[in-house]
Amino acid sequence: MSDKRITQEMIDLYNDFAHRTLDRRGFMNRLAVLAGGTAAAYAIAPLMEANQAQAAMIDPADPRAKTEDITFGTGVTGYLAWPASASGKLPTIVVVHENRGLNDHIRDVARRAALEGFVALAPDFLSPNGGTPSDPDAARNMFQGLSRDSVIASGRAAVAYLKGHAASNGKVGAMGFCWGGGAVNQIAINEPDLLAAAPFYGPVPDAADAAKIKAKMMLHYAGSDNFVNPGIPGYREALDKANVNYVVYMYEGASHAFHNDTAGARYNKEAAELAWGRTISFMKANLG
Repeated sequence: MSDKRITQEMIDLYNDFAHRTLDRRGFMNRLAVLAGGTAAAYAIAPLMEANQAQAAMIDPADPRAKTEDITFGTGVTGYLAWPASASGKLPTIVVVHENRGLNDHIRDVARRAALEGFVALAPDFLSPNGGTPSDPDAARNMFQGLSRDSVIASGRAAVAYLKGHAASNGKVGAMGFCWGGGAVNQIAINEPDLLAAAPFYGPVPDAADAAKIKAKMMLHYAGSDNFVNPGIPGYREALDKANVNYVVYMYEGASHAFHNDTAGARYNKEAAELAWGRTISFMKANLG
């Protein structure tokens, strides 16, 4: 954390607000106590929230990537990206968004995957409820009404779409972040055609479901993540018992959402770049 005003306790409070509660007023009141006053709280809060106006790593107009908005499955919308210079069949990746829906940051992540040599599809898992709204708080609230069956159906439809795409080599992986990490776990449990999965700080599934996983797994966690980490030991035990091929990476000193470069104080450049490099190598090894 580069801003010394922001403590880990404040980040934990923000994560609780972002993932467990819907009350912004309560969050701000508690933040004011930690920050030493209301004015300080209003100055600090934006430093922990995602800023979609921040410049993308890969410009949407970058000629190295081709992109399009698509509809697949039973009306799921998404953002498709692939390398402009590609020849031959390519490995494919589903890119799953956080609990703010399909926003500019996740589109940027899909373009990054495209420039690594993949056909990347970022589905909008809020499609059944009308799609991702522009207001991130409104998007977060919509996830409360999204059923697990809907998430699984959209994820499986994304895998099927990529497997059958004209540019695909038929091999599909998935990466996801926060809520999307949990969704990737569910896709791995419910879609046997998924070959490789990389959940980033994703909520863990029921231990009993681990035996259904056929994909190779690369699990990324943040050392300072009090939101997700309590579930890791039980998940690892279940994966071991089921003989799932997996590896766990723990990024000490990093916070939940460390990969999101629009997330202000929660972003950790060193951890993000290391996790990304590991994920791309993992996907190429298993999907190439």
